[in-house]
Amino acid sequence: MVPLSFGGHDFQALSEGALFWPAHRALLVADLHLEKASWLAGGGQFLPPYDSIATLEALAALATRTGARAIWCLGDSFHDVGGGERLPAAAQAILRSMTDAVAWTWITGNHDPAIAGPCGGTVATEVTIDGLVLRHEADPADRRPELSGHFHPKLRIRVRGRQIARRCFVASATKLILPAFGSLTGGLDAGHPAIVRAVGTAAQALVPVANRLLRFPLAA
Repeated sequence: MVPLSFGGHDFQALSEGALFWPAHRALLVADLHLEKASWLAGGGQFLPPYDSIATLEALAALATRTGARAIWCLGDSFHDVGGGERLPAAAQAILRSMTDAVAWTWITGNHDPAIAGPCGGTVATEVTIDGLVLRHEADPADRRPELSGHFHPKLRIRVRGRQIARRCFVASATKLILPAFGSLTGGLDAGHPAIVRAVGTAAQALVPVANRLLRFPLAA
């Protein structure tokens, strides 16, 4: 975990694409997109149906590692509103073990405006904690410090002739966008105009590596 300061608070950024808030012993993740594979299968595109289990196992491991007492999911936790009801029994068991053990909050997103099925936890459209707004998609008009997801940011750079892509956080003075945590999610280039419009000028892509945070300025 790598120290990251934002909005007057101290966080720990994890290379897996999560954020830990020590003051609340809370783990924040965005864009799990659970049951994306089964949704794609409904349209005739068949992929191995293990994305939800892989994502939830990774999240459970981080919760154990950090000692989290709360988990906040910043929207698009399910790929569609029926995703919770399609969760296989093994995935349900992992999820319920976590929602029973910690204070779990689902923040709704554009893919999951409602949370259905045997999921546990509480549901909110957004949450404000210690002056920080937690929502799914960044609101450029809101000047308060804000944590969000939605864009699945990835940093793409060329190193020694090779193209490298890494999930990343994107930060400005008042916006911090988390990368997608789900195992079956793509990514939008961190410098894409949609992301830059959302976070404002002087934004940076942040990549936690080992014991340091790499910072890459993004074009305005």
